Amino acid sequence: MSKIAIALLLGLAAMGCKKDGEGAAAGGGETIGVAECDEYVTKYEACIGKMPEAARAAAGDAFKQQRAAFKQAASTPEGKTAIASSCKQAMEAIKATCP
Repeated sequence: MSKIAIALLLGLAAMGCKKDGEGAAAGGGETIGVAECDEYVTKYEACIGKMPEAARAAAGDAFKQQRAAFKQAASTPEGKTAIASSCKQAMEAIKATCP
């Protein structure tokens, strides 16, 4: 995943995950097949569901694109190895905004 995509998602996450908010998760629960990415996807889906409505749509759209990129990259052994690191970094980055 590109650094731009990570920055975009982190920026959207920083818009605010409300602790008591409600909303649909943006994704549908599909797994990527890479443990680090599956963990990130689960955590970020929950975060998107807690975002204010205005941020939720944009974050959800960007997340759908990110998920598709993860799935495509995970279609090869080399891709799985490459995205594991990116997903781990993304997971660390959202911990502060989506506890």
